[in-house]
Amino acid sequence: MRELVVRRLGLVPYNDALNLQKTLVEDRRAGRIPDTLLLLEHPHVITLGVKLAEARTHVVATPESLAARGVAVVETGRGGDVTYHGPGQLVAYPILDLRPDRQDVHRYVRDLEAAMIGLCAAYGIIAGRIAGFSGAWVGDRKIGAIGVRISRWITSHGLAFNVSPDLSFFDLIVPCGIADKGVTSLSLELGQVLTIDEVADAFVPAFAAVFGRQPQV
Repeated sequence: MRELVVRRLGLVPYNDALNLQKTLVEDRRAGRIPDTLLLLEHPHVITLGVKLAEARTHVVATPESLAARGVAVVETGRGGDVTYHGPGQLVAYPILDLRPDRQDVHRYVRDLEAAMIGLCAAYGIIAGRIAGFSGAWVGDRKIGAIGVRISRWITSHGLAFNVSPDLSFFDLIVPCGIADKGVTSLSLELGQVLTIDEVADAFVPAFAAVFGRQPQV
């Protein structure tokens, strides 16, 4: 079973995490590091995927209101539309080499969904998929979003799972460009506030089980 190094980074500005991922992708490609899973939170930030024109139209807040709430807007190199990140959200950035046996983009996205669905199951919450949309869903409410980049089969970016964020920040955007569905969090579904650390403890084995990795915490 392939090794998976897990790094917990705490609260990391988005651009710092972006630069770290770029370095780690090259390190993984060169074989200097094993598969690595970054777990962190971001300060309030709205990120725009590669479909920039569409993503920008899905930011519904004015620049003034974003500034008043301390929310930055950043362009990224990942797939997907517009996403909000903030404290209380577990962000996972896998830096994996999908060679030789997992070279399938759609399978990779489904596997990330499976990891989040498994995490929900660990807390007794039934989550699943909705046809035509990525992510993990509790009913018609998204609990986890996905936006990935794969360069010559090395992965970066990843997923954002709502543990206990202030969900009102999602009102600043049309999350992932989907206007007719809502968002939720694990804490909201359970009726109790959970910490990022305790949910990360449960996420690591859920992720490792799906990807067939041996975590080194």
